[in-house]
Order: sequence, then structure tokens, then C-alpha cells
Amino acid sequence: MPVPVPQQRAASAAETSHGADLTLLVIEDDPAGTFTVPELPATAGTRVRVRTARNLTEAGRLLTDDVDCILLDLALPTGSEARSAAEGADELATLKHVLRIAPRHAVLALTAEDDAELAAEAVRVGAQDYLFRGELDGRLLSRAIRYAVERKRADVAQHQLTESRLRAQENARLERGLLPTPLLEGSDLRFAARYRPGRSRALLGGDFYDTVRTPDGTVHVMIGDVCGHGPDEAALGVELRIAWRALTLAGLCGDELLSTLQQVLEHERESEEIFATLCTVDITPDGRRAGLCLAGHPAPLITRHGRAAHLLPYEDGGPALGLLPRNALPQALRAGGTPWPLRQVDLGGSWSLLMYTDGLIEGRVGPDSTQRLGQDGMVAMINRQLAQGLTGEDLLEAAVTQVRELNGGELTDDVAVLLLDRDQEHIRRRGLNAHRSRSIPRPRPEPAALTAPANPASAQRPPL
Repeated sequence: MPVPVPQQRAASAAETSHGADLTLLVIEDDPAGTFTVPELPATAGTRVRVRTARNLTEAGRLLTDDVDCILLDLALPTGSEARSAAEGADELATLKHVLRIAPRHAVLALTAEDDAELAAEAVRVGAQDYLFRGELDGRLLSRAIRYAVERKRADVAQHQLTESRLRAQENARLERGLLPTPLLEGSDLRFAARYRPGRSRALLGGDFYDTVRTPDGTVHVMIGDVCGHGPDEAALGVELRIAWRALTLAGLCGDELLSTLQQVLEHERESEEIFATLCTVDITPDGRRAGLCLAGHPAPLITRHGRAAHLLPYEDGGPALGLLPRNALPQALRAGGTPWPLRQVDLGGSWSLLMYTDGLIEGRVGPDSTQRLGQDGMVAMINRQLAQGLTGEDLLEAAVTQVRELNGGELTDDVAVLLLDRDQEHIRRRGLNAHRSRSIPRPRPEPAALTAPANPASAQRPPL
């Protein structure tokens, strides 16, 4: 008859009995009746109550939630011939069985004095400590019980900590795999990005961005923000980013792309209150012009050579994805209109384009202030940093750091910011160097020198 396995609660009494009375379950079968549990003294007001089980079946019934420690006689038979035959001559079969049915309880192994090796093996298998029958007294047993309970509590805490770390590492690997890798091979544009989720101990938030270059040479850039910054919003942001990349590589753009993304959002969001803002920029192959589309998102900031940074026009922006009624978008498209008009922008030869989410501009301007930085404050901050000669990665790092310092601590919202820039002079020099390397003729190898015969006489010998 199999031994019933009692239900284990989430936390055993051994994990929560700080200063409380302890309960000891003794599992032993002494036919002669010579084994008795010594009287246990109360230490610091803590008493030890004792229960006794004569076999594993009875122990299973007595193993309730309030048991803190188990004292197991290693000489106890398993109580099942079938189980004994299956486990062979394993002297610790009973202990292993107890450890299986009581994985969260402290266990003390009781054995004879001449079984020191068996006792040490019991600890290696999983017992917290061992005791010899002949040396057992109340004070030693009381101390061993408390030691075993504390050690089990520490083991459980360490196990939980290890599991937590492993889950955190796995989540980090998963989130890193979901972060975008820009596809800009063959482009003259330089790319930099900074991402700071609002959730603690996370790599992903509700903000998302991506950059791809299609075969015709057009560079497509996108940045967006799902309202909220929890794990559900992070998952939705990843779905929208992947959908945008797939649709862009498939050749969709403008209304067709945004209306499809809105359908993805409507199908994947948990409630109708969830929406997402979006900003897309499509840069022509020559890098001098771009198409700008805003769906409830703040306008990018552009810097041209020798001029101060300023915001691109945003008067023609449309609503965020998910805010339009389900039938409003098809009706607008059939009528020849569009909720998200595409605006053409002249970029020029050399420029830097800064795209960001509202986490960068909604921080406070002082620890005790209620005023937000806003777009105007961000533009002034970027211009000061540009005047200091900051560019690329250094500019983004300085911007995010200063926004956090102005806020007086970590920002509660997600922050994503990316920078694309084109240096016409750098491109011209690189092209000129490439042209020179192609036009300079390579030196031809010298012709092989004629060598004199090793034997001069043979040179004068007439042919046969």
C-alpha cells in the first residue's frame, strides 16, 4: 500500500517559527521500547512539542503544517516489501522517502554510534544533521532541532534566491533578444539609441523603436509608445515593432501600414482603453528628404549644420493608434482621406534627427517642482549639449542623464531616444578616398631575371 503524500503548503512552519514553539515529529520503530525522547528544556521561552510515529504511513498522517522538524531513525524499515525490492539494499531508502514527502521540513537522522559513515551520507543526501542514539540528551536534541530548523530555512531561502536569479537571467536574455537590431547595411547614416524602461529590474517597457533599410535604399525609422509601462505593455510594444518591421520590409507604407498596425493593436490589446503613439520617418536614398508621419506622438527634433536644433512641423499629426472607432478608419480611406497625413521634409546635406518618447519630456525640472520639462525645455537642453560639442552616443547619454537629474531621481515612465545623422562632408571624403584607391594603378611585378647556367662549359656545348 503506497504511503500517502501530505499536501505541502507554500511555507512550512520551519520558515515562519521565529521565537514560536517548535513541533518535532519522531519517526522510529523500536520493538524493545528502549528508545525514548529525552525531556526537552525550554530555551528563551521556546518549547518543543513531540509527536511520535511508528511507521511511514502514520508519519504521513501526522506530518501537518505545524511540524517544524523530523527526527528519523535510519533503522526504520520502509514498511513496503515492493518498495524495498525496488530500491535494493539502499540503507538510506527510508530517509529518501521522508525527504520526498516532506521537502520543506528540517530532518535529523538518528543512527547508532558505529554508523558514522552512514550518518555523514545522510547529511549528504539531504538531512540537516545527524545524532547518535547513545549520546542523545535533552539539551543536545533541543540544540540540534533549532540548528536544523534554521539551516533548512536558510537552504530554502537560498534555493528561492537562486531560482529568482535564474528567472531574472532568463528574462533578461529573453528581453535582450526582443530589443531591435538596426538593419542599416549599405546606408551612409549613423545610428545611436538609448533605452531606459520605467519598471525596475527590467529591460523592456512599453516604448519601442526600429530602423530598417529596404532594397531601394530608403531608410525607415519608427519610434512608439504603448500607454503604460508594465509587462503587458512591453509585450504589446514588441508585437507592434515586429509587425512594423515585417510590413515595412514587405513594402507597405503610409496609411496602409498604419491602418494594419492599428488592427494588430486592436486584436492584441487587453482592453479598449489601450492605445499607442507612433512616429515614422522614411528617408530617401540620397538622404536629403524624408516623409514624416505622426500618430499622437511628439515631433522629432532636427539639427542642421550651423543651425540650432528645432522641432519638425507637427500640425498635421493624426490620432494615436487605437483611439479611432473601428469603422472610422475604413470610412476615411474609402472617402479618399487619411487620419495620418504624410508630410514631406527637406533634411539637407548634413543633419541629425532626434526621435524620442514622452518619457524624455515629462520629467520634472526640479525635485520639488511640478513643472514638466516639455518639448521646449528639451530643445533648449539639447542645444546646450550641442554647444558643448556632444554628438552621437555621448549626446544621448548626456540627455537621458540630465533629464533624470532634473527629475531628482529615476524617471517613472519609459524612455526611448534614438539619433540618426548624416555628415555630407564625411561621405564626400570617403567617396573621394574610395575613388582614389580605385584609380591608382597597382605596380606590376618585375620580370623574372635570366639566370646563368650553373656550369659555364655546358653553355658552350653544342646541342646534340
